[in-house]
Amino acid sequence: MPTTFKLLFVCLGNICRSPAAEGVMRRVIDEAGLTETVHIDSAGTAGWHTGKRADQRMRTAAAARGLDLTSLARQVHDSDLANYDLVLVMDRSNHLDIRTFDREKKHLEKVRLFCEFCTDHEETEVPDPYYGGPEGFEKVLDLLEDGCAGVLHHIQQRLGKAA
Repeated sequence: MPTTFKLLFVCLGNICRSPAAEGVMRRVIDEAGLTETVHIDSAGTAGWHTGKRADQRMRTAAAARGLDLTSLARQVHDSDLANYDLVLVMDRSNHLDIRTFDREKKHLEKVRLFCEFCTDHEETEVPDPYYGGPEGFEKVLDLLEDGCAGVLHHIQQRLGKAA
C-alpha cells in the first residue's frame, strides 16, 4: 500500500476549473485528516496564464463557499505524468491534449475524466466557465464538490484507509 498519494487536476489554462478543483479537494482532504498524506496540484495543458492567479470570477465564487484559491497557474510538464498517481482532466479536449505530454503512452491509465467521480451529476465533462456568466462558475463548483467526494473515496481505497 502506498503511504502518500499525488493528485493533479488539469484544464486548459489553469485559471478556472483546475485551480478550483485543487481548492475544493484541499478542503475535502483536510476534513478527512489526510493533509500530510495527499499532495494536490493543478496545471493547464496550455501555458498562456503561467504565474497568474485563478480568474477573479472563480475566486469570488469559490470564496462564497469558503474556499481560498491561492495557486498560481502553470503548464503541465512531461514529468507530471510520471510523478502523479492520478491526473484528472476536466474535459475530453484536455484528455486529448495531455497525450502530447505522454509521447510513449506509459501513463494513459492514470489520466481520467474528473466527472467519472461524480455521483450526483450526470455531466461527463466539467464545462469551461471562462466565456459565460456567474452561473457557469457556480455550476463548475457544484460539479467539483460532487466529484471530489468520489475522488476522496478513490484515494482512501488506494491508501488502504477506511472511508
